[in-house]
Amino acid sequence: MLFIGICGASGSGKTTLSEELCKAMGDKISTYVLNQDAYYIDHPELTYEQRTKLNYDEPSIFDHEALFEDVRCLLRGEPIEKKDYDFTRHARCDSKQLIHPCDVLILEGIHALHDARLGELMFLKLYINVEPDICLLRRINRDIKERQRSIDSISSQYLTTVKPMYDKYIRNYISLADVIVTRGGKNARIVDILAGYMRNSLAISDER
Repeated sequence: MLFIGICGASGSGKTTLSEELCKAMGDKISTYVLNQDAYYIDHPELTYEQRTKLNYDEPSIFDHEALFEDVRCLLRGEPIEKKDYDFTRHARCDSKQLIHPCDVLILEGIHALHDARLGELMFLKLYINVEPDICLLRRINRDIKERQRSIDSISSQYLTTVKPMYDKYIRNYISLADVIVTRGGKNARIVDILAGYMRNSLAISDER
């Protein structure tokens, strides 16, 4: 199994790049995308209003231990139970659905390269480098359509947590990356290059 990490600012195109890579790998290679957002720590003891005020862009908001253990299980050839998160309620909504080991496992998230233990397991570490204003526009569009957020709430969150955490943490992950991807997740040329490299690596691994 090849384990790939995709990191970048909110709205940079991490999910899109993950999906495009899965398509480019073809039907004969099994792929799965783990979304780091599914591993937000649950806070059932807090009210909805209190949960809306949490900083969802800092590293400590994620359950890194659960994510690390799930990745290790998959790399060992063991299935895991699917994690999920409901952004409209700010609450976990895990299921009993099983995720089985695959040929290519992709982890995408704003702090996908934060945990050094995961970094050591990654075959490739990718960083999507997109202008912050483009990321903001994409985030506004996504949050209104998919997460039922208002412009006021999006603006407040961006100024209080998203931008400060990008400046403090996320922009610095670029130094950990093996490959820097420009122009977002639909950069067809880099998708083809990466997919070809991974297919070749899997073929070499199978021969051994």
